[in-house]
Amino acid sequence: MTSRDWTADSDAVFDRDAFTCRHCGAVGDDEPTTHRPFPVGDVPLEGDVHESALVTVCDECFETLDAPAPTEAIAGDELFRLVRDTTRVQGATISDVAGFASLATSLPATLETALEPGTDADVDESVSEFRRTRRDVLLAIAVVDARLERLAALEDEGYDAETRTALRAFADTAVELQSALREVVALGETVATGLDRCHGCFEPHEGEVCPTCGLETRETDDWRQDDGTLAFDRLFTTINERLQGAAETTETLTDRTTALAEQLTAQ
Repeated sequence: MTSRDWTADSDAVFDRDAFTCRHCGAVGDDEPTTHRPFPVGDVPLEGDVHESALVTVCDECFETLDAPAPTEAIAGDELFRLVRDTTRVQGATISDVAGFASLATSLPATLETALEPGTDADVDESVSEFRRTRRDVLLAIAVVDARLERLAALEDEGYDAETRTALRAFADTAVELQSALREVVALGETVATGLDRCHGCFEPHEGEVCPTCGLETRETDDWRQDDGTLAFDRLFTTINERLQGAAETTETLTDRTTALAEQLTAQ
């Protein structure tokens, strides 16, 4: 994916992101040599990737996202750090996804208010925040995915049976949580689709593919009422339920992280 062409000039992405890595916050200079654009979320399989799907990342975060995973067992202290850091990043991602869900569910009211006579609601700012927050949560999810892929690729035969069991339990729960977070983000994107907006660039459009950024439109049939309008209240309820389920999975993950840490520190 790193060899793909971008619709947006890299400088435009850097300017928009203030030459700052959107994951770790590392700041580059006006002619960054340690930062690069990285695509997040669904992007067209062929052709260019639109600016709305690109984020600025530093070389260190890019290496986390793109470097091949090791296949040999790593020392217990290094494994402990990898698990600890993965848990920390995933925990922050949960909070970010919840923030995105809150922002997405507020969009219908924001746009409706803006259409009322005599109002001066700042729709542009809300739209910009939606796009920015979506990119950030997708990047955070991608970083956790990359860390979990590294764990999955490890040759765990190098560990004792108790550690293998604890590691697999941790990894399975973390993957389950990732799936729940992606579902919440997809449901938040469906809100935009219900407003006849692209969930990526947020440009108005109707049809199966956004003519601006090339994203395929989210499916909304399950959320349509008899009159064809989107049942936002039902969609919002489902988003809240999925977030609650993610919170419960997080509690399980915390227990399994603790169990793994105890195994590793006991060696």
